[in-house]
Amino acid sequence: MRSEMAERIADKLAEIETSEHVRILYAVESGSRAWGVESPDSDYDVRFIYIRPAKDYLCVREKRDVIEWQLDEVLDINGWDLKKTLVRFQKGNATLFEWANSPIVYRTTDIWQKIYDTGKRYFSEKAALCHYYGTAKSTFRQYLLGEEVKYKKYIYALRPLLACRFIESKHGIPPVTFDELLRQKLPEELTEEIDKMLRIKAQSEEAALHPQMPVIRKYIEDEIARYEKLSKEMADDRTPDLEGLDDIFLWSLQQM
Repeated sequence: MRSEMAERIADKLAEIETSEHVRILYAVESGSRAWGVESPDSDYDVRFIYIRPAKDYLCVREKRDVIEWQLDEVLDINGWDLKKTLVRFQKGNATLFEWANSPIVYRTTDIWQKIYDTGKRYFSEKAALCHYYGTAKSTFRQYLLGEEVKYKKYIYALRPLLACRFIESKHGIPPVTFDELLRQKLPEELTEEIDKMLRIKAQSEEAALHPQMPVIRKYIEDEIARYEKLSKEMADDRTPDLEGLDDIFLWSLQQM
């Protein structure tokens, strides 16, 4: 049985299609709920991929390639045009690959499945590693330097670093959920401290401040430095060929 929120999101997606004259090919949850680390008051970050009628791509005046539909305390809904999406696939956009592998799917289509079969060939280890270590570095500098910190920010730094670890060892697209990323072999002391942190976070308000956990902080700091160095040594592995993306774009338009 679908939840009340899933029904509400489905209604919003239908509303977008009618108002914007588009077809939504794929819609998922992103952010903390997709990662499996949400708080009871976390909002719903809905991301979708849409396609317009073929004639809209032949206009002299280009249409916007994003739809920003709703942003309030409960729902954050926005989407990308298919053409923008395919360009981001070629660039190895890590966020897009996370959407494509979200465990919470509100809508999918056969068209999207074929699009992603093409898109995942463009996964770039270097682009993903740069994205993830950069995210961890930004989070660390902004939120994790004080004597007291929000423990959810540890997760926001740890998760991308664990994604880097997966890419480094497995050479593939990392899992989305924090729990799956934690299944990698980690130092025992670190695992124990992360478990302790998660237990405290689960019993606390999201905005609550807690004492620094030195083991976690040191791991974050050391891994940021290590992956920054590694990313500079990696060769650019992005796929320059756009023919496959051009072909799937034209095929998708023919399905409309």
